[in-house]
Amino acid sequence: MTPRQGNDVKDGAIVRHGRSCDDFHRHPRYPDSAADWISVEPRREDARGRRNAGRGPPAAPHRPLHTPLAGQGPHRDGSERGSDPQTTNHLLRARRRPIPIDPLAMEAIAVAARPGDSILAAALGGPATTTRLPGEDLLARFIGNHGFSIGVDDVQPGESLNQKKKITIDEGYEKCHELIALYSKGDLIPQPGCNRAQTLESQISCLLNKLRETAGDDCMSTLHWRNSPLIMSQCGSKGSPINISQMVVCVGQQSVGGRRAPNGFIDRTLPHFPINSKTPAAKGFVANSFYTGLTATEFFFHTMGGREGLVDTAVKTAETGYMSRRLMKGLEDLSVFYDQTVRNASGGIVQFVYGDDGMDPVKMEGKGGRPLNLDQLFMKVMATCPQRGHDTLSPELILQMLNDKLSGQDASSGGCSDKFKEMLRKFFEDRIKMLRSTWRALQLDEDRVGKRDSSIEERVAADISGISAKQLQDYLILVHQMLTNESPTKVSMWVEIKYPSKICFLKNNKDVTLGVPRIKEIINAVKKISTPIITTELLSEQDELFAAKVKCSIEKVVLGEVAAAIKIVLRSNQPHLVVELDMQRTERYMGISSDTVQLSILNDPKIKLKSEHVRVIDETKLRIYPTGTDKSKLQLELHNLKSMLPKLIVKGISTVERAVVNPVLRRDGTFDRYNLLVEGTNLLKVLGTPGVDAKRTKSNHILEVNKTLGIEAARRSIIDEIRYTFENNNMMIDLRHMMLLADLMTYKGEILGITAGGIAKMKSSVLMLSSFERASEHLFNASYAGREDQIEGVSECIIMGIPKQLGTGILKVRQRLQDLPEFKYQPDPILL
Repeated sequence: MTPRQGNDVKDGAIVRHGRSCDDFHRHPRYPDSAADWISVEPRREDARGRRNAGRGPPAAPHRPLHTPLAGQGPHRDGSERGSDPQTTNHLLRARRRPIPIDPLAMEAIAVAARPGDSILAAALGGPATTTRLPGEDLLARFIGNHGFSIGVDDVQPGESLNQKKKITIDEGYEKCHELIALYSKGDLIPQPGCNRAQTLESQISCLLNKLRETAGDDCMSTLHWRNSPLIMSQCGSKGSPINISQMVVCVGQQSVGGRRAPNGFIDRTLPHFPINSKTPAAKGFVANSFYTGLTATEFFFHTMGGREGLVDTAVKTAETGYMSRRLMKGLEDLSVFYDQTVRNASGGIVQFVYGDDGMDPVKMEGKGGRPLNLDQLFMKVMATCPQRGHDTLSPELILQMLNDKLSGQDASSGGCSDKFKEMLRKFFEDRIKMLRSTWRALQLDEDRVGKRDSSIEERVAADISGISAKQLQDYLILVHQMLTNESPTKVSMWVEIKYPSKICFLKNNKDVTLGVPRIKEIINAVKKISTPIITTELLSEQDELFAAKVKCSIEKVVLGEVAAAIKIVLRSNQPHLVVELDMQRTERYMGISSDTVQLSILNDPKIKLKSEHVRVIDETKLRIYPTGTDKSKLQLELHNLKSMLPKLIVKGISTVERAVVNPVLRRDGTFDRYNLLVEGTNLLKVLGTPGVDAKRTKSNHILEVNKTLGIEAARRSIIDEIRYTFENNNMMIDLRHMMLLADLMTYKGEILGITAGGIAKMKSSVLMLSSFERASEHLFNASYAGREDQIEGVSECIIMGIPKQLGTGILKVRQRLQDLPEFKYQPDPILL
């Protein structure tokens, strides 16, 4: 028996039945009538003066939602006849096609989902935004009457989506089989720094990830705009587009340790597959969706990936919690004072200007930490101050007026930093380029556009795209008003780093240098990081051969990689070792010969041979004689030399494991330049290598950067590494927060980690250190040494019940009192 399709109204509740995603626009839930009315009862006062605070309308018989209330529908002339004026403002019109939604309602959704992306949240103050929106009662009553639910029909794919999914998966599987065939024949070209097996896994994983993304895009494009999971994902309440695509079309590749499913049996993942099978299905790719159901093998692979995710979640929850507590203790007493400096509780200056511009990140309107959304403000000025009646400025006059305003005293004293001035200049330069391109496309004279004696076409072009002196002046005044300084505020960046770390870092990380492990390395300022990488920029960045030469100069090469054979020759007169070099390998690692190998052997401190013991026979052969004279020990010495020689470094930097030539691409996918990714340490030697651009080369090892380039370079490295880690998890954090953390870790002149030892070096308060860790130890040492505590920080004031010097407590009224006798420390009198 097929399920009946449609909606029923039963006792005022909507009973939903199964429909596919493709049929949503024909569902009776979204009727075709042009005037469907929903009545929402407003707040009223009863006879006793009490307000009906939205607990529901008075008892009345239920009516279908698509039935208009009698006497409350508007007439064609727009007038309201026979309707209650208290009720007409609470009517919501529903149409089958997408409804033009009120911008304030959309801002309410944006505030709830992503407060940092909402201009209304920045203007009204975050959480207070949703309570100050007009029509909030209407929205609450509408969702209460209409309801919001999710069912199986919301994730049921249609026939067209199933066909697209089948075509996409078949094409992806075919490409994977072609790569596997190339690998089996030995024709697969290895990627830089990888062998053939690693290259195959990398390319297949990339193909399968794109396959799932393509299927997910097809799924999202077919969903109705009122699909419940889609609404939940877009408003930020729960889920993401990936979760929707997994429910509807394809679950995707299951990974264990950042790789495809490993072999659990003899050369295969499960006994259901052939030996050495590398196909997508045999390595954990789940082609089915949660709606269609998983096969037995797919379910097994899915449990493997889910188990790892659960373990990571349990472990990293504790790690992020402890990391948040350490950040809170380190940053709790930082605040911005009236002189724009960021100081700690004892008055020490951490930053001269917060974030280099003194802006509050909570009130930023632009993306990427920009203080204002310049495009939106410009559109506002263009709408409120029309072009008509004013002459259009030429591009030269626009730049001249802008420079005059920005160089004035008002711009410098009104909170406009040099960085923001450059941002404003760049905005108008881009706007001028757009003006010129528009006028050039219309073949208009640039000097005549917008003038009173200009033609109709020139006036229309000026009205649409031109800028008048009045508009430019109003725009600069509006920008200046938005940049006014405010009172001192408490710095709360630890919350901004704590919250994203709990959201994105609990997911399974594919690289040990990202996510929670990498953030821990940065904040703890560890001496030995897991994967040190030196991003090496080149002087000739367009030449691949030049990059390969520099790579050979940096990458460590041992004798075992270039030697064809290392043999022991036992003769009665003089036993020795013979080292034969492979010419093909020595040509690959440029600059290696018998002479360079001899020099490396003589300079090695472990081998301890002299020049008479190492002889060069020809270009590819050397003889090494033992140093001892005791014939009974010669054979043992030769075997020791034979075991040590393959590990002898004959070229490159000893602390560099490998170097890879990396082609850097632009955002549009085109080639930009070549650089080197050097895995290892010793930044100083890398900077001194010929062909390396030392000015642009950087390392992710913060302590090494501090040792090589100084504390300012280390501060910049901390900022870059934190931002890179968060961006790889698709999280954006304001740059000012990262700058504050970097300044806190470096303002003492050395890198101090946000750990128990680092915080003890930053702060001297006994009570604060006792409230953090090892309370008995700190209190005992302080009492033994007779230390004083000024009770200035947040933790100390809470313990003692004293108001903290933050916010309104920063102001003091002082009164001169009598000079009190100074208390002097002296030994206690001896009691006889």
